Amino acid sequence: MSTELIYGIHAVSALLERTPERFIEVWALKGRDDERLQPLLAELESLGLKVQSVNRKTLDDKAEGNNHQGIMAKVIEAPKLAEHDLANLLDELAAQQSQPFLLVLDGVTDPHNLGACLRSADAAGVHGLIVPRDKATGLTPIVRKVACGAAEVVPLIQVTNLARTLRELQERGVWIVGTAGGARHDLYPAQLTR
Repeated sequence: MSTELIYGIHAVSALLERTPERFIEVWALKGRDDERLQPLLAELESLGLKVQSVNRKTLDDKAEGNNHQGIMAKVIEAPKLAEHDLANLLDELAAQQSQPFLLVLDGVTDPHNLGACLRSADAAGVHGLIVPRDKATGLTPIVRKVACGAAEVVPLIQVTNLARTLRELQERGVWIVGTAGGARHDLYPAQLTR
């Protein structure tokens, strides 16, 4: 069983809401009486999880200096999603007669940027985010924290060959729209209704 660390109020809350069975251990900053943190700690404890009170240095060390917001959890690692999971997602959307709305990113290596993209994708109603497996960041504790819970909602699918995946999406009837800073047309007036 592989484990991972998550931290931040929104990341821990989202995981608690969606898959509470993944929690193994929880640490909270000793003496922090925060109106956002206390209800979360109470909910964790109501599920039978013992929250360990620790000093700031312990949390800082575990978070490797990143902003943990006074809470951190060791959890069972989420399964990594790949090409076959994308096919399953597309089949599910077709069964629901929903048009797939996917965000494809290439070369995003900064976990803060990927977390922000996940957050925006969630707000926009994206069904899945596709990134290459190599030369790009995956789901890390930083990505999960910056995503503010969106990493638990929007599936992140890592593919081996992005160009091949785009071709396969086109073959399944998914429209591919790209963006560029120097484009002559603006995204917002575009009619993307199919």
